[in-house]
Amino acid sequence: MARVKGALATRKRHKRVLKLAKGYRGAKSKCFRTANQAVMKSLVYAYIGRKQKKRDFRRIWITRISAAAKMNDINYSRFMNGLKRAGIDMNRKMLSEIAISDPEGFASLVEKAKAAL
Repeated sequence: MARVKGALATRKRHKRVLKLAKGYRGAKSKCFRTANQAVMKSLVYAYIGRKQKKRDFRRIWITRISAAAKMNDINYSRFMNGLKRAGIDMNRKMLSEIAISDPEGFASLVEKAKAAL
């Protein structure tokens, strides 16, 4: 039986890694060994970044809601507590969008929250 070497699979693996490393500077886009290290590290960063993105957006939404609530003479925690007690179940993304695009609507939500407290 003929001896089988792994050239085809190796070349395929190398091409896949080098394709992912396209655009990297210097040897990181040309040499397999350095490209493989760079790609593995960048995939780790991408995984972590997807988790951080969710945190960052939530932080932005809360900051926007807090700023709009302070303009209506209530702090963030009391506003959210008032909404919960009033039975208004709205996520922070939508609240921040309302705060930006419709200040009058947000003011009415603040009044409802204040009344529920």
